Amino acid sequence: METTKRIAIQGIKASFHEEAAYKFFGREIETVECNSFKETCDKLEKNEADFVVMAIENSIAGSLLPNYTLIRDYGFSVVGEVYLPIQLHLMALPGVKFEDIKVVTSHPIAIRQCIDFFYDYPHIKIVESNDTAACAKRIQEEKLTDTMAIANNLAAELYGLNILERRVESNKKNYTRFLILKKDKTDEGKKINKASICFQVGHKAGSLATVLNIFAEQDVSLTKIQSMPVLGKRNEYYFYVDLEWPSTEKYDKAIRKALKYTSNFNILGEYQKNDKV
Repeated sequence: METTKRIAIQGIKASFHEEAAYKFFGREIETVECNSFKETCDKLEKNEADFVVMAIENSIAGSLLPNYTLIRDYGFSVVGEVYLPIQLHLMALPGVKFEDIKVVTSHPIAIRQCIDFFYDYPHIKIVESNDTAACAKRIQEEKLTDTMAIANNLAAELYGLNILERRVESNKKNYTRFLILKKDKTDEGKKINKASICFQVGHKAGSLATVLNIFAEQDVSLTKIQSMPVLGKRNEYYFYVDLEWPSTEKYDKAIRKALKYTSNFNILGEYQKNDKV
């Protein structure tokens, strides 16, 4: 009998991280709630979780830069990805009407993504909190009849709240990309067609262009490139790059050539592209 997979997430049950975990693994999982992204990594490190689901970029807010550093520092392997549409709803206790509301609470990013909606309701006080789902949970626990949360469907279901207004996010094409992390690099038995890598290049003019051209010559597409300063070293950067390719043979060839022009080269993970929102 297969044991239930333990998935470490930042946040609590019904958060977007749990929704992403369900989308990738299905519902038959055990969620390990964590207060920070670092704590999710510690759980995986100590074998108190089998996988971590970690947000890495949002189509509006951009990249979560500290998470790149965590992945590299812990040496975890990226074994998959999942894209989640971020749909935000207003929810309150059953029986509470919109006109009863004096306070709305949510995570700062969620609030920012719905700010247009609240221009029409200047009397509603906006209160920032650390987690969308935690706001919904607090309304349920404290029986707050004048407060609504901005959160997802999952939170309304789990905490027994009524959705007063659906899809209040300003940009309806908002999504977050999450990476699936595992402690060791193991063959998941799936065909790989995407990779996340990390490297440094020398200070010579054109040194980054040389590496990027190597991939171009082998028809390997760069779907993302992100630079991050090396801590404590001036003018030194790590480059985090996502690659996709039609032929694994060409990808292997490009990697072998790129090694000659880079330092601290690290394949963070090879996995199957999974970008359906």
